[in-house]
Amino acid sequence: MSPFGIQISIMVHVLFGVLGIILAVALLVYVLNVSEKNIPRIKSLSLWTALSMILSYVIGGWWYVVHYPAERAIIRAGQWSWAHTFFMEWKEHVFFALLFLSILLPVIAYRNDLLVPENRKFLFIVTLLVVLIGLAVDGSGAIISRGVIVGYMGRVAP
Repeated sequence: MSPFGIQISIMVHVLFGVLGIILAVALLVYVLNVSEKNIPRIKSLSLWTALSMILSYVIGGWWYVVHYPAERAIIRAGQWSWAHTFFMEWKEHVFFALLFLSILLPVIAYRNDLLVPENRKFLFIVTLLVVLIGLAVDGSGAIISRGVIVGYMGRVAP
């Protein structure tokens, strides 16, 4: 794959992750304003959020296995080696929780009466966690990407 294709693939990974976060924020708004009329939209948003996060996970996982080892070496040799040491290690462990919580959203939305306050509160809490963890994971990815750039800046051309 060309360097351009590699960059496009990581951008698509980020695109689906950010789309999932935006959909989860919209879901939060609808859950806060739940009514009989909003329940179909809540169910739909929960499903689209999960699908977006799953796509981000699959694309990012492929990229991580195929392309990240070379970038990890660049990061670790650069001034921002902590970008891998802390942020990628953190991201590697937390993204499973984000994926699990995202998949849990449609399960909660489709299997529970959302007009019951306890069910609505449960969906709200899980959705809020998706948003917060998603933002933290996205920020970590930005730091890791910057670590690659800083690593390249420290290299001497042949």
